[in-house]
Amino acid sequence: MNQLFSKLRKYEIMIRKVANNHLQGDYQSIFKGAGLEFDDLRPYQYGDDIRTIEWKVSAKGHGTFVKTFREDKDQCVYFLLDISGSQDIGEVRNKKIDQGKIISGVLTLAGVFEGSQVGLISYSDQKEKLVLPGKGMKQGVKMIRGIFQHENKSLKTDLNAMFTFALNLIKKRSIIIVISDFIDEGYERPFKALAEKHDLVAIQLTDPRESALPSLGIIPVYDKEKGKTTWVNTAFGTFSKKITDTFTTERDKLRDICKKNQINYLAIDTTQDIVLPLIEMFKFRNKSMKRG
Repeated sequence: MNQLFSKLRKYEIMIRKVANNHLQGDYQSIFKGAGLEFDDLRPYQYGDDIRTIEWKVSAKGHGTFVKTFREDKDQCVYFLLDISGSQDIGEVRNKKIDQGKIISGVLTLAGVFEGSQVGLISYSDQKEKLVLPGKGMKQGVKMIRGIFQHENKSLKTDLNAMFTFALNLIKKRSIIIVISDFIDEGYERPFKALAEKHDLVAIQLTDPRESALPSLGIIPVYDKEKGKTTWVNTAFGTFSKKITDTFTTERDKLRDICKKNQINYLAIDTTQDIVLPLIEMFKFRNKSMKRG
């Protein structure tokens, strides 16, 4: 555990240093400023976000009013971590599941050091691990253990169930960071509902072999979630094209959903270092918060 903490802490410190350099002292973390609660009303000014307009008050005919918010000191950050069998793809010790756990661990420490409450929901097609939100280093240790030491009950995927479970559990507006490969169907409705209630971040984990299968002739492909092997002929160009097209279409579909529902989207490949992609997300969130 000490070695793991040391590794995660190095990443966390590195992210802070790079973020400060990239943003030239104008850095606002991924967490601060996003957990807001209603404070007061004031007259609408040019440039205000129309989503903050209080329509009931404005309809009384005394002018257009917008809601103002203040930072919630007990801001909560939840990690929704997909640990199903489809995550078990990539190089040894650098699979999608490994990347997902590292990202969860690093951002957990960032949240702890910034004084946020942090919580965890690990999911397959059922609830695997639940750590209710808390503050401080003791909570950090509990979270890291929950992320790295849990053994799966199931390897199947059900993102619909994961998002529905989170919707029912998390009542107060929170920052929710979903870490998954998003390889599933029928999860859109609860995913969008989460975005309406909370500040949602979607981190999609990918691996090169998902979109570019080499021509190896007839090979066995083992489906870890279903626990069975299928033989496929990779020599056919149509098969490889179908794999690539499906991957591209599904990723574009997820990006489109995120764009339309104000969900921060980030794709991280298993061959990438996690630091720079996360910095880009911090920068984007920082600009968005200022515009709001």
